Amino acid sequence: MVTQPTPGTVATAPWPRTSAATPPGRPSPHGGDGRSVAIVGAGPGGLATAMLLAHAGWQVTVYEAHATVGGRTRQLEVGPYRFDCGPTFFMMPWVLEEIFEATGRKLADYAELRRLDPMYRLLIGQPTGDPVVIDTTQDIARMSRQLSAIEPSDGPAFERFIRDNRRKLEVMTPLLRRPIRGLRDLFSLDAMRAGPALRPWQSLYDHLKGYFRHEGVRLAMSFQSKYLGMSPFECPELFSILPFIEYEYGIWHPIGGCSALMRAMADACTEMGVEVRCGEPVEQVLFQGKRASGVRVAGRHERHDHVVVNADAAWALKNLVPSEVRPRALKDDALDAKRFSCSTFMMYLGIEGTVDLPHHTIYTSRSYVRNLQDISRNGTLSDDPSTYVCNPSRIDPTLAPPGHSSLYVLVPTPNNKKGECQVDWHWARGELRERTLRQLEDVFGIRDIRSRIRAEHLVTPADWQSERIAHGATFNMAHNLGQMLHRRPHHRVQGMDNLWLVGGGTHPGSGLPVIFLSAEITSRLMCAEEGLPDPVGAGATGLRAATTA
Repeated sequence: MVTQPTPGTVATAPWPRTSAATPPGRPSPHGGDGRSVAIVGAGPGGLATAMLLAHAGWQVTVYEAHATVGGRTRQLEVGPYRFDCGPTFFMMPWVLEEIFEATGRKLADYAELRRLDPMYRLLIGQPTGDPVVIDTTQDIARMSRQLSAIEPSDGPAFERFIRDNRRKLEVMTPLLRRPIRGLRDLFSLDAMRAGPALRPWQSLYDHLKGYFRHEGVRLAMSFQSKYLGMSPFECPELFSILPFIEYEYGIWHPIGGCSALMRAMADACTEMGVEVRCGEPVEQVLFQGKRASGVRVAGRHERHDHVVVNADAAWALKNLVPSEVRPRALKDDALDAKRFSCSTFMMYLGIEGTVDLPHHTIYTSRSYVRNLQDISRNGTLSDDPSTYVCNPSRIDPTLAPPGHSSLYVLVPTPNNKKGECQVDWHWARGELRERTLRQLEDVFGIRDIRSRIRAEHLVTPADWQSERIAHGATFNMAHNLGQMLHRRPHHRVQGMDNLWLVGGGTHPGSGLPVIFLSAEITSRLMCAEEGLPDPVGAGATGLRAATTA
């Protein structure tokens, strides 16, 4: 078990980097036979898979539609300001560390991480009066005292919650690290060990009623369901491990943003001889019968032995895989019938001066239940939506000019699914902008924000949809019980040969750490099919400490 650094200190070393890994152009120590693989998308799952397969001896080509790597985790530049396009929370860094270690490298040689304390500030909206303010911390005793000040019994309940979920994550970890292809996998010894810790009939919110009395504290321990694009009233209770992971292992900021991790993986890929082709969107996956045989890019047929799809799963299956080769469960109507996550309205703001907010600040609506219903059922916009603000310039000078701030603002919204969304995003764009700016002033306390804006970029669900994301649902398919485990699209796509999935659309689901886990699973399955050694290593089976000091 490795130790954690003091909160706020540098956790890994910056450039220049060195590596003991196999130099480019030399045979892998695994002795791969040169099997060729196309990876569609240079997002986190695609790049992690490319690293593992390249080290195992595969010939890897990554095709990326955007001009830069990262997918939804790419860097967005607006004038002199830089932003993470999508994910800003980075947790469980040991998963990415073990991928680097599997290739003979150290993440510390490629990226610099800083642990946050407070992890984030919560503003829990109340029907009347000011929000309840909680500065969350890994100091369990201090966190317990904060919650006891809100409701005396909730502090001790928090400590019990942490103990219970420590065991819960321990028994669930084998399920997160393995493919779940059907009932046979669910009746494994590991699955039976996990069974007593799970209550699949119970929502996350109902589960938390067994611990916490105060409504605001329950919301503080359940808003993390938004990482999956879901409501805590519908999200399965097994996802109580999400807040536990934060308090147990911390939240980290990579200097340069989460997109810096994508560039780190791309650099490692290049060192191993991976060809990363940006600005080359795949137009179709090619088949010989039911076997994937390559991809079509700009009218060219690029032949490969295997194809890994890291694009949005529902969009890619509908648009890149011909209907005639797909089984009934993956036809267009079956995919459209699935439930999808919420979407988001984004504001990327370059601000003159500093902003007096922590790194992460989350506001939950005064009418939280109504806000969730508007998003997931009504397909409409709320007057007082929940909102998230990331203010990384406080500790990261790489993202804005001196004396300025890069501000990332996210408002959960309905997705753009036809027949369910009631919003005209072209009309709503301006209204959402004004409504959000008022919130930034009145709720988040950012003074004179309009007069301080020096750069601005807005994104609506319609914009997300135009980026080849099904229905603009930025968190992929929903993670309800009917779409989890073996009921999500499989790593080895059903009914076809040599076609694979990686990323949030397959098991274990959305979020950077579990997307990296999906890359490990897909890579292991592919190497096993080709008779190659495990590309991750036998040691990557259980829990590890948060990061290397």
